[in-house]
Amino acid sequence: MADTATIYHNPRCSKSRAALEYLEQTRLKIVTVDYLQSPPDKNTLLEILAELQLQPRQLMRQGDATYIELNLNDESLTYDQLIAAMIEHPILMERPIVRFNGDAAIGRPLDKIIELLDE
Repeated sequence: MADTATIYHNPRCSKSRAALEYLEQTRLKIVTVDYLQSPPDKNTLLEILAELQLQPRQLMRQGDATYIELNLNDESLTYDQLIAAMIEHPILMERPIVRFNGDAAIGRPLDKIIELLDE
């Protein structure tokens, strides 16, 4: 549905809460996915990466303790290994992510979501 936005949301994150609050002020139907409780499957994650035009590592929170503990900065890791790490440890994903009309944006800063919805 063209007037629906999906937000991959972490309620404990202030940036994610701000993005959800902004979306709630629009006339869009909002689908909220608590991605820590319901992580995207492989196909969904691949779609998100394509919409963002990013490689897996670019979607990861590289300063996160889990990223460091799992040694995900190892350049020998494959695309599929990085995808698998995000599926198993969704906390690694940058947030919030908003999908709208076949495109997506990471809401850091919030202006990126505003731009996405205005396109």
